[in-house]
Amino acid sequence: MDVQAADGAQELPPEGTPEQFVTDLEALGPTFVKLGQMLSTRPDVVPPEFATALERMQENTAPIPVERIREIVEAELGVAVNKAFSAFDDVPLGTASLAQVHRAALRDGTPVAIKVQKPEVAAQVRSDLEVLKSFANAADKLTGLGRRIRFADWLAEFGKALLAELNYEAEAENLARFGEHLKPFPQLWVPQPIWDLSSRKVLTMQLAEGVRVDRISGLRRTEQPMHDLAAALVRGYLDQMFVHGEIHADPHPGNLRVLSDGRLAIFDLGMVAHVPPKLRERLLKLLFAAVDGRGEEVAEETIALSTRLEDFDEDRYQRETGQMIARYAAHDATSEGRVVLDLVRIATAYGLRTPPELSLLGKTLLNLEAVCRALSPHLDTRSVVEDQLQHVMRARLKKSLSAANLASEAMELQALLREGPRKLSDILSLAADNRLQVRVAGLEESRLMESLQKIANRVAAGIVTAALILASTQMMRIDTGAKLFGYPAIAMVLFLLGVALGLGIVASAVLFDRRAHAREERGRR
Repeated sequence: MDVQAADGAQELPPEGTPEQFVTDLEALGPTFVKLGQMLSTRPDVVPPEFATALERMQENTAPIPVERIREIVEAELGVAVNKAFSAFDDVPLGTASLAQVHRAALRDGTPVAIKVQKPEVAAQVRSDLEVLKSFANAADKLTGLGRRIRFADWLAEFGKALLAELNYEAEAENLARFGEHLKPFPQLWVPQPIWDLSSRKVLTMQLAEGVRVDRISGLRRTEQPMHDLAAALVRGYLDQMFVHGEIHADPHPGNLRVLSDGRLAIFDLGMVAHVPPKLRERLLKLLFAAVDGRGEEVAEETIALSTRLEDFDEDRYQRETGQMIARYAAHDATSEGRVVLDLVRIATAYGLRTPPELSLLGKTLLNLEAVCRALSPHLDTRSVVEDQLQHVMRARLKKSLSAANLASEAMELQALLREGPRKLSDILSLAADNRLQVRVAGLEESRLMESLQKIANRVAAGIVTAALILASTQMMRIDTGAKLFGYPAIAMVLFLLGVALGLGIVASAVLFDRRAHAREERGRR
């Protein structure tokens, strides 16, 4: 059939263009639509013009007959639709690649939305992922980009996230958790699931009746200023990322509604990425340094959370990153999300493999900025981001000084003071008997000497610390005229000095161990 010759058919975009690429992916089905959306977050994989086209990818498809939808609902819930609901609208509110949404009402009249997974879509997704896996493995073996990016690993993460999105029980948990976490932001609202009427393939939730953020009328804007709403959205999402360690991967205008009471509704939380605490801390420091215009620190943090490849050019990478951050700092209109994505692109170009969470952070910020422009075009997003990051960092510092954390650190110090002298004695005994062995593999002479000097300094500091504490405890038995905290002053001064030195040694050792562990993790990856 000649598609272009058919009545009413639209002219297809030229072959090889970003638009044609998007059209082809949409024609291949839901898995490839989701793949395209994820590729739009990877500037290290697709050129900018393709990423822009992929961002506009549409999920709207032909609706499933309502009779089939009713069958799925009844099979999943184990009850007839007319018994579970007092009303069920046959016309869908929306149809996407994986699901169809219908309006309904509970027995008490409460309006709800019912998200129903399309039939056979899970089997199709699994089949498509197997096909993509073979292509990814071939690309990793045969292409330089594949060896650098590791498409198979990326596809495995993508597949895991996509299959999780097909589990509506997990999405219901996301709705409940986000609703709880966003309570400090009263301008934001997350519809809550109706647990008794939800399953793996059916999700019943409160109905978010409102206007899409990109379709707000001028009259509505005069009645309700949108500046505070946009700022609350940015603050809430940053709090969710860096306090609770969860990134909603898709906060686009279609997933946000301005309600009649003025609140902003957030829904469609199927794809949520979980960020482990250590990586979360790195990302927080990186973004704060970027917003503050500190290019050198941005480069260092990116290196720390990434994997160095054999051809990593650190000097050129740091220079390019510094120049990019300087340009960003000089222009108030620059996008924070675009800066993060540019950082990923530069890192890949000079031999760093960044974690996928960094790209996802950039994409999420980019989407948030688009929503903020729709709500309040004149909002100073950079100022809001910087202020919220400062708030998060202050909260983290306050938490680190809590009684529980201080008690834990005190116990570590006690263990060091108790076991340190014995371990030091063992090391000195081995050295005296010429039995101390140090294994060295592939170290430069200068780095070896530097490491040995650090070890010697730490041993010397440990000996001095132990001597000060032991001497102070002995001197506390001697009665002198001057007192401090009820003890002989000179003894107390020596004791406090020893404790301070001990804390310094512990802090230095902890930092060194963390850096060494991070290097080992990168080496294993």
